[in-house]
Amino acid sequence: MISEKMKALVAGSSVTRAMFEEGNRLAKIYGRENVYDFSLGNPNVPAPEKVKNAIIDIVNTVDPIKLHGYMSNAGYEEVREKIAASINKRFGMNYGANNILMTVGAAGGLNVILKVLLNPSDEVVVFAPFFGEYKNYVSNYDGNLVVVSPDTATFQPKLDEFEAKITAKTKVVIVNSPNNPSGVIYSEETLTKLSEILVKKEKEFGTSIYLVTDEPYRELAYGNVTVPYVPKFYHNTVVGYSYSKSLSLPGERIGYLVIPAELDDYEDVWGGACVANRILGFVNAPSLQQLFLAECLDESTDISYYERNRNTLYDGLTKIGYECPSPEGAFYLFMKTPIDDKEFCEKAKKYNILVVPGSAFIFR
Repeated sequence: MISEKMKALVAGSSVTRAMFEEGNRLAKIYGRENVYDFSLGNPNVPAPEKVKNAIIDIVNTVDPIKLHGYMSNAGYEEVREKIAASINKRFGMNYGANNILMTVGAAGGLNVILKVLLNPSDEVVVFAPFFGEYKNYVSNYDGNLVVVSPDTATFQPKLDEFEAKITAKTKVVIVNSPNNPSGVIYSEETLTKLSEILVKKEKEFGTSIYLVTDEPYRELAYGNVTVPYVPKFYHNTVVGYSYSKSLSLPGERIGYLVIPAELDDYEDVWGGACVANRILGFVNAPSLQQLFLAECLDESTDISYYERNRNTLYDGLTKIGYECPSPEGAFYLFMKTPIDDKEFCEKAKKYNILVVPGSAFIFR
């Protein structure tokens, strides 16, 4: 018999993943070109050519013992140095190798940092709508999820409610900008106010509150919109990053955590993260992916493709009466349905259109 906790997780399995599998089923019946799958966030743009060339070059030239072997739990030092230098150049930071932990995607990174920080019953605050797996990640370490309700007009965070929901048990706040699923980007003004609230609450309760920013969509921002770098606004910030979207590599499961030296208890957090990477079963991030990333840090996918899709869908849907905030980033639309969202999704399936109900992103 599986555990009671696992039974609940199986019963509540991801609606997004279920739709993805439904898409595979329908594709076998009607042909992939006749199924319109808007469920799982799978990139449509191929990885840059340099990624392929870097992989080939590394496989042909790197000592196979190194290429396929273990390394430090934190990852190859030379790779971490290059990533730190790239971040420093882009955002004016001062990171080194011991601020970068290579992870199995952003999901692996989030689980690592939550493993390090959470005691049972510690609270993790999220802003709805949010990536549903946050609930499971927090549950993995017996934390309690606290949800700030959404402003369904703008999907900007309700900071008054946020402040009211912070308690002495609050250990972590997760932000995701550009946001999955709304596409909203948090402004410098928003992040400044959020930081002020956190500093105030740390002093009030005499605790450390860690802000974890989940950033797989950082590079997918449209027009002249800037995605602020969150560690500039708050001292206790940890960044989780993935190359799944920026380089179209979701199946490669490669990313990193930024753990700044300014963090409260940095040495303990860094040491704990290195150990968590091992004991959670990752051991280390995949070696080949680390090595080819080091050669591709200035590469990017063609986001004009996603921007064109956004404009086509947003303009078309709003023209016929649907309500939806125009997403500034990521590649999702979070529209208001004229009927119950689950019923709407079932009706759409009759036309081989696969969409995910907004309730899957847990408003409460």
